[in-house]
Amino acid sequence: MAQPIYDDSYNPADLKVAISELLVATADGSDELVDGAVPEVLRLLRQHMNMDVVFVSEFTGGERVLRHVDTAPGADVVAAGQSAPLEESWCQRVVDGRLPQLIQDATFLPADAAPKPSFPIGSHLSTPVVLKDGSVYGTLCCFSFTAHPNLAAQDLKKLQYTAKLTASKIDQAAAKRDEDVTKDWSLVPKPRDAARRR
Repeated sequence: MAQPIYDDSYNPADLKVAISELLVATADGSDELVDGAVPEVLRLLRQHMNMDVVFVSEFTGGERVLRHVDTAPGADVVAAGQSAPLEESWCQRVVDGRLPQLIQDATFLPADAAPKPSFPIGSHLSTPVVLKDGSVYGTLCCFSFTAHPNLAAQDLKKLQYTAKLTASKIDQAAAKRDEDVTKDWSLVPKPRDAARRR
């Protein structure tokens, strides 16, 4: 018998509020692209959706790099910092439409639909993290070792909502970083330079 997707102690609205508060409230003054609030968000999301693993990946240099990971106890099959060729990832197949964002039971996928990892994947949800300029930063993914046939569109919407807030946080942090780099730039000649030009 499949485990229920939702823990009765969670209210979907509460999850949305908790995620919003963690990601939005910590945006000011963040120096990292994805800072300390994101691991807590991932933990809440994983527990709420009864998944074994949840992670934020970045697509960079032809690789999928796991930036933040949260796993259930004993489910540490992946870790932050791990990378693999993008083309060999489920993430890339979701982004380019070869795999759906919501897979209730991965055992029904055709044999050649996705690479076979060294651990079982029962259910899988993945959605792109799309930045303000339209570029794909990476994905927000979660999966369980056993299938959860009760997963539905509303579960994917929670993941998409979290991915959107994560993208916003990345955009804000990148803008702040750019502002810090250029804050001392000036097109007005310094007095010494102006005197030299006379």
